[in-house]
Amino acid sequence: MRTRLLVVFSVLAGLLVLGLGVPLAAASASAATSRLFADRLGDTTRFAALAQRAVSDDDPGALAAELGRYDELYGIAAVVLDREGRVLAASRPAVPDGTQRRVQLALAGQRSEPPGTVWPWDPDPLLLAEPVLVGGEVRGAAVTVSPTAPAHAETLRAWAALAGAGLVALAGAAALALPLVRWILAPVESLDAGTAQVAAAVRAGRAPRPVGDGRGPPELRRLSRHFDQMAAGVTHALESQRSFVADAGHQLRNPLTALRLRLHNVAAAMAAPDARVDDDLREEHGAALEETDRLAGVLDGLLALARSEGRRPHPVPTPVDPLIDERIDAWGVLVEHEGLHLRRRGPGGLVARSDVESVEAVLDAVLDNAVKYAPPGTEVELATARVEGWVEIAVRDHGRGLDPSELERATDRFWRSPSRHGDGHDGTGLGLAIAARSAERAGGELLLQLPEDGGLRVVLRLPPATLHEAAGERADVAAGAATEARAAADDDAAAQRPLDVR
Repeated sequence: MRTRLLVVFSVLAGLLVLGLGVPLAAASASAATSRLFADRLGDTTRFAALAQRAVSDDDPGALAAELGRYDELYGIAAVVLDREGRVLAASRPAVPDGTQRRVQLALAGQRSEPPGTVWPWDPDPLLLAEPVLVGGEVRGAAVTVSPTAPAHAETLRAWAALAGAGLVALAGAAALALPLVRWILAPVESLDAGTAQVAAAVRAGRAPRPVGDGRGPPELRRLSRHFDQMAAGVTHALESQRSFVADAGHQLRNPLTALRLRLHNVAAAMAAPDARVDDDLREEHGAALEETDRLAGVLDGLLALARSEGRRPHPVPTPVDPLIDERIDAWGVLVEHEGLHLRRRGPGGLVARSDVESVEAVLDAVLDNAVKYAPPGTEVELATARVEGWVEIAVRDHGRGLDPSELERATDRFWRSPSRHGDGHDGTGLGLAIAARSAERAGGELLLQLPEDGGLRVVLRLPPATLHEAAGERADVAAGAATEARAAADDDAAAQRPLDVR
């Protein structure tokens, strides 16, 4: 943007210089022409006066000598013609004849008029003709033919001076434009850089850094202040929303747990041999237990989502294999209980730059979704790969999958596929939403794919890292922990040292 604005300023300055320079250049050429015309008109008029005696006495000898000296001194051809246009006296053999228009006008008694502007590229000389009057009667014409090279040189010198002044003006404008553009664009650049950090701060749940620094025009400074106010308001609103979800979830868990215990106590009483309970009441009781369990699932999902959005991520080089092994051990029992087989595929030794807890949250949410919808007897595949420089962790089931038109909405909160309503699965529509948010916080992205042979494949794509970076990170963490341990030991030793009260 700074370059474009500098170009705009330069173009405007160039147009201004051209707008002033072109008229000045034309005026300088016109002034040179006027001076040339004035000089030559005086000489031609003097020759017309001298020619009066020569015409009257029919003795052009003295006049011819005068014209020759003039031509020799100034290099300007001069000639005197009679009323029929014949040459009476001339400074050169080749002189204008009486057929030229300007000469005809002089023989008709008309004085010379200022010519048009003589431009540097015009090769024609300047021809002036003045009538020779004797007793008020036109008896001939005095003619001068002047080269225009002096006027050309004068015009070019003036133009060179104007061009130099224009270049100096352009350089001065450029020198002034650079700090001016920096001053104008300082708030815009702060806004541009601040937008990204504000978005990251809002996602991370921390206060955004103000972008206004008091520089720039008043209008842009006000815009920066309004942006800071908006960012603070958005951050506060999101923080309030997260706090509300977390607080509401925690507050509702206790009464919900108490309600479930009461319903189970009622179920135990209904199961007594001497209990007489209507079948409709038993059915209502079972429905109440199912709704309670579903509400508990929703609360657990909301709390998990609030935790994933409210915690600040810490991306570090992370080996993928230990994470996958831990998730396989954690989910192995449930997978076997559901009659499924959990298989690990893909190369080992991959290292990703990510947040460990966010990756675990993604895998837990995606594995829960896969186990929930995979048919008994099928496999749940947990695969790793390195694709186009990214580290990918994929969980694939062989269930009913989704319709291609549903992939875009699958990560929305509380969204469930219409085809799964009434299929016996108590989903809350929060699993993939939690996975998508956690993937963003992990520094990656979540992709949903539909394999050709059915099911759903959920891919967590993460930026790569190296084992060397991971080892360095672990060494830094170990060094930090050792430093904290030594500091704590020193504090304990200082606390146990007896005081010297002497």
